[in-house]
Amino acid sequence: MPELPEVETVCRGLAPHLEGRTLVQVLQRRANLRVPFPDSFCERLTGRRVESVRRRAKYILVHLDDGTVLIAHLGMSGRMIITPERPAAWGAHDHVVLETDAGTVVTFNDARRFGLMDLAMAETLAEHPLLRALGPEPLGNAFSGPVLAARLAGRMTSIKAALLDQSVVAGLGNIYVSEALFLARLSPTRIAATVTGAKAERLATAIRAVLERAIAAGGSSLRDYRQASGELGYFQHQFSVYDREGAPCPGCSCDVAKTGGVRRIVQAGRSTFYCPQRQR
Repeated sequence: MPELPEVETVCRGLAPHLEGRTLVQVLQRRANLRVPFPDSFCERLTGRRVESVRRRAKYILVHLDDGTVLIAHLGMSGRMIITPERPAAWGAHDHVVLETDAGTVVTFNDARRFGLMDLAMAETLAEHPLLRALGPEPLGNAFSGPVLAARLAGRMTSIKAALLDQSVVAGLGNIYVSEALFLARLSPTRIAATVTGAKAERLATAIRAVLERAIAAGGSSLRDYRQASGELGYFQHQFSVYDREGAPCPGCSCDVAKTGGVRRIVQAGRSTFYCPQRQR
């Protein structure tokens, strides 16, 4: 599933084509995705000017001139495809089409249909059921070691599981949690409540650094994800530990033949990759 860097990359790709443009036609080509589309979905979008394209956690937020906000989630396989004009024919998995007054067409394609779209009003957006329980944005100015430590206080689960909880920190997923914990030299099995003081500061800094590097690389393409331009992301070539079971980690000075290199364990049904020599 696309995580924060992938969604941020998609938003940045959409913004030049949508911001300031009017949606002259909106097509809804099926009744539902993961959930049904809201009533009058196409009618509420058609004729509206796009003010901005933003991100909250793993959600794309398209703000319109009448205060309406289009909320989109890519799910497992969703893609936003930008074309300079309408294609000759729609694909079987082209579910929503946004056409602007410049002739540009943005098509939401989702083979597995785990994505979703909903509408909200800007003044009540923060209270929308999809958004109201989300934790702080890890790239926001308010995110810091003390803030992270406060979110982890009293949590007796593993730090890996805690960071995957969207109410603790918004937007993180399996890939970037593994990478951030490696950079912070913290074991994924460490009890979350023990990450305080310097450890929390180190982890908050690592989370921000990993996310910024991933965004600069266009995200990670492992299966379905592509940028809005159609290009693959490239951060998978920079992974330190994720999906590198048995390999040496960057800067490793230990004997991999003896240590086994990067280790893979399963936590809450998800694969975790880490270096037991460096992460404590």
